[in-house]
Parts: sequence; structure tokens; C-alpha cells
Amino acid sequence: MRVFSYQKAATPAEAAAAALHTPGARFIAGGTNLLDLMKLEIETPAHLIDVNGLALDTVEMTADGGLRIGALVRNTALAAHATVRRDYGVLSRALLAGASAQLRNKATTAGNLLQRTRCAYFYDTHQACNKRVPGSGCSAIAGFSRPLAILGGSEACIATHPSDMAVAMRVLDAGIDTVRADGSTRSIPIADFYRLPGNTPQLETLLQPGELITSVTLPPPVGGTHVYRKVRDRASYAFALVSVAAIVLPNGTGRLALGGVAPQPWRVLAAEQAMPDGAAAVSERLLAGAKPTADNAFKLVLAQRTIAAVMAQAPDQKG
Repeated sequence: MRVFSYQKAATPAEAAAAALHTPGARFIAGGTNLLDLMKLEIETPAHLIDVNGLALDTVEMTADGGLRIGALVRNTALAAHATVRRDYGVLSRALLAGASAQLRNKATTAGNLLQRTRCAYFYDTHQACNKRVPGSGCSAIAGFSRPLAILGGSEACIATHPSDMAVAMRVLDAGIDTVRADGSTRSIPIADFYRLPGNTPQLETLLQPGELITSVTLPPPVGGTHVYRKVRDRASYAFALVSVAAIVLPNGTGRLALGGVAPQPWRVLAAEQAMPDGAAAVSERLLAGAKPTADNAFKLVLAQRTIAAVMAQAPDQKG
């Protein structure tokens, strides 16, 4: 690990200003992703800004009946929160499917959303990776690609976003609330938050330099049956090969998003419009344009079967 400087921020605006004006600065809270990458010298920040002391660790009702989740709320606390369990069950279930209990105790809401989209070649500094070294190539495309993207990838990158929570947040139409160095704030719809890799896979979100996530806002609950199903190679501490987050309403309509198949949570509104027509119609629209490799073509069938299982399971689940 390389030498770096360190400071504790007193306010969100101070943290954002420090990040903008200090070359090589990064925010740190739980550090469950960043510290691993620093140890491997994949991330080499010159300056760490500790945001743990900021008052961003509460869950509060909004005036319109939604929920505002502080950026520093730990995953364990969020999954166990009574309102989340009652009204946003898909989020609680997705959180409990992620990582391990130890990591969930440290990981924060903002940090979970900002995990690097990555694969084994990203971790291996002897391999070409456009995310790590732009323009160097993508070893995954001609290499071992079994766990990687079948949707939304490009010639520059086929890594998948690892967050379970983000898939549930996408189904819930969350807004990402931020502060910038000049103190101005904005809310970014999660539908727009993540970038597809294109020719610049090193750019993963719409955040500007120095911009700090302060909270995530959920709209008022929509009711219905909430399901999160994750298919992976082992029962815990593994990224999804395919995951499905779904909210099914009593009239058969609803919302549905996939994880484990793309560089971002994958949701297609046209697929949701087909929910009353059955799982096959949903899968056809949701997986349209898929470009699997020889290694991960099985994900198409796995996704279809997982979508069918979720839609069959939903009427029997409690919301």
C-alpha cells in the first residue's frame, strides 16, 4: 500500500470541496471495496477524506411518505429497519443476499452503490483492463467470461456491477442525493446514475469530481409483493450470476430488474408492460439485444428461468 494523507471532514460541503481541490483524493467510509483495491495498488489515492463523522447515518420519512436513507447507514441496519422491511421488502431482501454479515456491518448505503464494476481481470494488474488503464484493452472478452455481462457491455468492457442493493433501488425508483464542492445539491434518478461502458468504462457514474452522495431517497411505497432472488455459485459471499428484483401488484402488473448480467442494474420498461402476458414475454423484452460469450450464454436460460420462478413465486409471497 502506498503512502497517503488523511483528513476527517466536518461537513458534506467541506468533504466535497476537499475532494475537488486535492489531487488524487477519495472519500472513505466503510472501505470494504476501496481498501481492498488500495492493497492491490489498483486504487492509489494520494489523500483519503473520512466522511464517517458526518451526520448522514439516519433513516427518515419524507414529507410525501417516502424514505430518505443517509449515505452512511450501514447495510445491516438498513436491512433490519422496520419501515424498510414492511414497505420496501425487496430492498431488505437484496441487502441480506449481499456479501457477508461482517461486510454488511461495515458497508454503507453510498459505498454499496459506488462499488467498482469489476471482474477478475480488473484485479490482475498483469492483464489488460480498460477500466484500470484506459486504452489497454479488455482481457475478459477473449478470456474467462462466465460471470460477466450479456447486456450493456461494449468492446471495451464486459464487467458486471456487483451490487444487490442497487438492483432493488432501481426497481424502487430511488433518487441519489448529492452535494458538490460549491455547496449546491442535486438528486440523480438511479435510472440515470450509472453509465454504460461504451469507450470509457473507467467512468462508471454521473458523479462529478468531488461530488458526494449524502442520501438515497425512495418514493412512497407502492405495495404489492416484493421478491429478490439471487442465483450464484455458492450460497453466500458471492456475486450474482443472475438476480431478479421484482414488485408484483395485485392486478398482475409491476416492476422487474436484473442483476449480474450488465454493467448496471438492468430494467426495461417495455418488459414490465408485458408482465400480465407472462414470464416468456417479459424475458423476451428484458433480454433483447443480449450479446453473450461462449462462456456465459447459459445466463440467457438462467435469467429466463429465474424470471419465471420469481413471477410464479410472487403471488405466494408477502410484500
